[in-house]
Parts: sequence; C-alpha cells; structure tokens
Amino acid sequence: MPVYIALLRGINVGGRKKILMADLKQSCERCGFEQVQTYVQSGNLVFQSSKGSSEAVSRQIEAAVRKDFGFEVSAIARSAREMEKLRSDNPFLKTADPDTGKLHVIFLSSPPPPEGVKKLAGFAAPGEQFHCGEREIYLYLPNGFGRSKLAAAPFERLLGVRATARNWNTVTKLCEISSACG
Repeated sequence: MPVYIALLRGINVGGRKKILMADLKQSCERCGFEQVQTYVQSGNLVFQSSKGSSEAVSRQIEAAVRKDFGFEVSAIARSAREMEKLRSDNPFLKTADPDTGKLHVIFLSSPPPPEGVKKLAGFAAPGEQFHCGEREIYLYLPNGFGRSKLAAAPFERLLGVRATARNWNTVTKLCEISSACG
C-alpha cells in the first residue's frame, strides 16, 4: 500500500487551530488511513493509504479536520516517492558543505506560475536564495527562517496556490519515518 506524507498548514501555531496529535491520528484512521504516525506538533503525518493520489489524500484530510475539529486547514500531501525525489533534488545540498540548518522547503499544492516565481526575487534579502522545483520552493536562509524577508513572502497570494513550509530537518525525518512505514 502506498505511503504518504501530509503537511497541515498553520495548526498549533500561536495558540490557534489547536489539534492534539493523538486526535489528528484518530481522525486520519477514521478516513481509512493505516499505520498513521505524527511527527512534532505542527501537523506532520505519515501513513499508508490506497485511497488515490496525493491530491485526493489532501482533500480527505482537509474534510476530516473540518468535520472533526470545526475549522479549515490546508493539507499538502506527497507520496513517499515524491518526497524522496524532493529530498534528492535539493540544489542547495550540492554545495561543498551545506548547512542544513539554513535549508527550508515551501510545499505547494500545485506547480506555481512563472510570473509569480519571478516576483519572489524581490523579497530575497542579500544572501538569501531560492530555487523553484515542480511543486516546491527550496530556500537557503543564512540568517534563519524567523529573520528572513523571503520566508515572510506571501507565497499563497503571489503564486495562487496553497503553501506550507518545513525546515530541512523535518523533511529528512519525515522521509526516514516514511521509509520505515512502507
């Protein structure tokens, strides 16, 4: 059965949209997902599902959160294979000695329009870099995520797609969990 990773946007941040991970796990199990695991409190899920595509899984999770917790949340899912490809395609890992603590990924619900990607360049402070993949934007932020002008860019508005960010350590850990799940 295929393994998926789902990333929920904006839960348990600043005391808003609070969901206990045990409750989120149960909600996903009621959707028919199997071997559901959560990672940290920010809405990261790894599970098995025979329910279709990454997009279908995303919609199921969004509907379950709406029904079980009473609010809207965006969920962006990737198959374990898609996530491994995303991990191996990170252009910032190809440098001599990458500092993975400065790497982040903006996960997108669909491919971004080129004109929106061009607008992102105006948000980058000196030293900040980004690279657009198929449905993700890789970030190199030498001064950290919290101080970054680029990380604060209105990705959803500029690109017209749903988006959620994760640091590279979380991406790596989710890939490890998903390889053990399948």
